[in-house]
Amino acid sequence: MAEYDYDLFVIGAGSGGVRAARLAGAMGKKVAVAESYRVGGTCVIRGCVPKKLMVYASDYAHYFEEARGYSWQYDIPSFDWKAFTKARDKEIDRLNGLYLKTLQNNNVELISGSARFIDSHSVEVAGKKHTAEHILIATGGWPFIPSIEGAEYALTSNEIFHMPELPNKLVVVGGGFVALEFAGIFKKLGVDVTLIYRGDSFLRGFDQDIRRRVTERILKNMDVRLESHITAIKKKKDGQKQVILDKGEALYTDEILLALGRKPNFEGLNLEAINIEKDENGFIKVDKDFKTSLAHIGAVGDVIDTPALTPVALREAMAWISAIYEGRSVKINYEFLPSAVFSDPNVATAGYSEEEAKQKYGDDIDIYISEFRPMIHTLSGRDNKVMLKLVVQKSTDKVLGVHMVGHEAGETVQGLAIALTAGATKADFNNTIGIHPTIAEDFTFMHTKRES
Repeated sequence: MAEYDYDLFVIGAGSGGVRAARLAGAMGKKVAVAESYRVGGTCVIRGCVPKKLMVYASDYAHYFEEARGYSWQYDIPSFDWKAFTKARDKEIDRLNGLYLKTLQNNNVELISGSARFIDSHSVEVAGKKHTAEHILIATGGWPFIPSIEGAEYALTSNEIFHMPELPNKLVVVGGGFVALEFAGIFKKLGVDVTLIYRGDSFLRGFDQDIRRRVTERILKNMDVRLESHITAIKKKKDGQKQVILDKGEALYTDEILLALGRKPNFEGLNLEAINIEKDENGFIKVDKDFKTSLAHIGAVGDVIDTPALTPVALREAMAWISAIYEGRSVKINYEFLPSAVFSDPNVATAGYSEEEAKQKYGDDIDIYISEFRPMIHTLSGRDNKVMLKLVVQKSTDKVLGVHMVGHEAGETVQGLAIALTAGATKADFNNTIGIHPTIAEDFTFMHTKRES
């Protein structure tokens, strides 16, 4: 009789968990996955995918507006929130089905419910004990909710997708990518949006030039309260909510979105039963192979202190499977990691910010910046500019960072991230012939260095 029920037990059926389970199942391992909600995780079910569909929907507001500059004549269009959410949720259902099929095709058993540790080789789900030789913690992240009066009256990024009606007014609290993306989406859909952030500029941790450009644009296009934070939320008799700010101002709104960051989702997991190590920020500690302080237990994705991005969780899951079943260490290169913010304006970055480069290389860097009005807006009537930025090491000519603010920045920077990973130099950029006329071609002839 086998010593354990399973070779591998995965807790969490998000991107990382499903990838690990699928790979192990394809190797002939006996695998189970416990999931309390739907297969696909935050990204597919209540994150990247539905949010990007909402970005696409909201972008049409600008397209309709800009079309007049190109001599299109039409009646004022309207947006049907209920019809859109129905179409969006149908697509999420389709993706959920694909994930379920992936597990089935690789002989992975799906167990519905929340798993909790009994000991280092045993978990309990819905009152039943399961044992496994290896266990992977891939429970993802969860929205952070502040300890303020009336926080229960607010929405988080989990619930914002499921509003029965589009609100007339929305208060968004936060200054990171989730806050900016949803604020931009609902503003373009015609909602009266107020954005509240305790800092003096948005996107903390990004390159300072990006932060300045984005903050300037949002201040121009939206009602914003910087260097402010909420102290309480009150629900009024008419159903509206009252948001109380630290400086005494009170705002009335239909809905409130708290987008104040995320934390590892350890709810109900009973990690105390296995006593694995955590770092000072509350993340699970792992080694280079994503093994915890108990070598047979792994952790990937948002529960560890690496960039909270779906492609990162996928790579980490693959690396962990390689380590435990193939005895092979797979190094993940986080140095030139690309990411995007689908806000208005769109933002994308890969590699070092100017501040990070200066911290590591001192004065051994050059900065190139280009700002211009893209061709599409010469007739559209909008005055939105594009900003492109390169961070280059002087002594090696190596491009350390690529940054962009503007339309389809994510699509542009993804390709350039390949060049950075491959070690491209500024000379390589200069020697590349651009596609004309495009925004991205400017990356091939940025010759003027910014003065220190």
